[in-house]
Parts: sequence; C-alpha cells; structure tokens
Amino acid sequence: MCVSELCSNAVTHSASGQGGVFIVEVGYPREGIARVAVTDEGGASVPAAGTLDLMAEGGRGLALVAACTSRWGHADAYPGRTVWAEASWPVPVPSPGQDAPARRRYRGRAWSRPDPPPGPAA
Repeated sequence: MCVSELCSNAVTHSASGQGGVFIVEVGYPREGIARVAVTDEGGASVPAAGTLDLMAEGGRGLALVAACTSRWGHADAYPGRTVWAEASWPVPVPSPGQDAPARRRYRGRAWSRPDPPPGPAA
C-alpha cells in the first residue's frame, strides 16, 4: 500500500506525471527494517500528511503511510525529491552468552528470474 501511495503521489503531484519518470527503491537496510523510497522529478508542494477527513475524496494517502509505517519523510534529490517510508518490527535479541540468531539477508537475486534448468547441450 505504501509503495502504491508514494508512486501515485509522484505521478499526481510532481513533474513525473507530465511525461517524466520516477524511481522506486525497496531495501532491507538492517534486521527488522524495510524501507521504500520514491524519487520523482519534483513538484511545487512539499509532501505533508493531511488530517484524516473521512468525507474527503483525496488527501489521505500520506496520512495512511504515516499510520502504517514507523516513520516517513522527504529529502531534496536534485532535480526532484525523494519521499521515503520505513516499517520496523521486533527482532530477537540473544541472551548474554548465546549466539545471535541466524540472519536472512537479501542477496540481490530475489527479484530476478531463476536460472533455467539444466538441459541437453545444444
């Protein structure tokens, strides 16, 4: 939902929606943290979470992002802007004298197609 909202805002509220582009980055910077960032071509307004008006037809997106994540923010990214959000969850902490739990880390192949199965040589 957060990725969809940040992308929608890039198209609706920035020059990216007028024939431009935007970049989506999804990361796992450390155990217990997931981060998404959308860099667009910039717009006239600064991203702000509005009040949650249930009767409004729009304007709730960043309020929902703020409610669903641990923190969010924005930064200038020449020539545009990056809007980011982070979600966090508890991670196990070993007791003194115990080994740390095994970490599962993204190794850079999660989004690519699997290697083709071995077959007869051509």
